[in-house]
Amino acid sequence: MKPFLKWPGNKYRIVKHIKKVLPAGKRLVEPFVGSGSVFLNTDYKSYLLCDINPDLINLYQTVKTYKYEFIDYCKSFFSKENNTKDKYYQLRDLFNKTDDKVLKSALFVYLNRHCYNGLVRYNSKGEFNTPFGRYDKPYFPEKEMRFFIEKCERSEVEFKCQDFRETFKQVKKGDVVYCDPPYIPLSDTANFTSYSKEGFNMEDQRILGSLARYYSNKGIPVIISNHYNEDLIEIYNTLIIPLKVRRNISCKDRKKVDELIAVFK
Repeated sequence: MKPFLKWPGNKYRIVKHIKKVLPAGKRLVEPFVGSGSVFLNTDYKSYLLCDINPDLINLYQTVKTYKYEFIDYCKSFFSKENNTKDKYYQLRDLFNKTDDKVLKSALFVYLNRHCYNGLVRYNSKGEFNTPFGRYDKPYFPEKEMRFFIEKCERSEVEFKCQDFRETFKQVKKGDVVYCDPPYIPLSDTANFTSYSKEGFNMEDQRILGSLARYYSNKGIPVIISNHYNEDLIEIYNTLIIPLKVRRNISCKDRKKVDELIAVFK
């Protein structure tokens, strides 16, 4: 099942390849849950799903708590009247100012489906700043949201907003760790790592590689997805599975790019 959020770089297209290298375990831990494609398409007994983006984790906790009532509330924002440039910027401004967690969650879904390419981007103040996307009729993902709720009901699922380093501290024997960090940019002009105001740089990539090696040496398997890059191959220094993946970050350029799955076992 596809995730209910549009998400540049989401793993739905390659989840079958990821599942081939994910070993059995009691719990799947995701330090960078993103849109949750791997969570939605695997069958572990329990999940620890984390992300540094508070809006994302707040949304998931809201969906899990309010379920179908929240779906109806979300749907009310998907109207012809709200699909205009002026209304989009009014609602984006409301999203950035409100402290109402349920309203903020509903607006996050609205912004995600109405903004340019579903790009989740923040400025240095932590304000969502992706521009209007100009879609004729944005899709409301009711089916996908219902599946998300059902998945949460079938499994033991915990959502936490925290840094990946903190998540690794909570890993224990019997866990399997899957990491989908913000990717290194394909070019100097294609840096989409402002997914949170903190950003994610090459030093963070090195720390992630070190943590993966440390925990795998303790018998806890770690799988990482990223762009196929010689620097990363050197950092990971482990089994690398190359892939060709079609990326949709740009409306003008949807060609296949090289990615990798790094396997630490």
